[in-house]
Amino acid sequence: MTGYDGVSWLDEEAGRLVRPYAISNGRTIPTRELDLLSMVMATGMTGRVQLDREHTQALDLCRVPTPVAEVAARLRLPLMIAKVLLSDLIDAGVATARPPGPGANMENRDLLEVVLNGLRRL
Repeated sequence: MTGYDGVSWLDEEAGRLVRPYAISNGRTIPTRELDLLSMVMATGMTGRVQLDREHTQALDLCRVPTPVAEVAARLRLPLMIAKVLLSDLIDAGVATARPPGPGANMENRDLLEVVLNGLRRL
């Protein structure tokens, strides 16, 4: 990511040099109801929408159905910021989301531990 002055905002060793909320233009509340296991997928309709770098990266990850938690982990962003970016993509019509299937019990501790371990491996 590059700032307005052309200086890189990402340092490979230190990580992101800009506060995460700056990526979402200060927004911390998504416009859509998304949970960790909501599946997000690109619609393929990107021709008329101008996307910034983070939105483009999130959309690229969603070429196949991808859980919100995985998008956040791969982009190395806090979950709420990833939800804001994904909500923007859904609002623009370039992505869709569906809730987790009926078998996804978010109160199941074993399932949550599996998700957490997967995120740690990334």
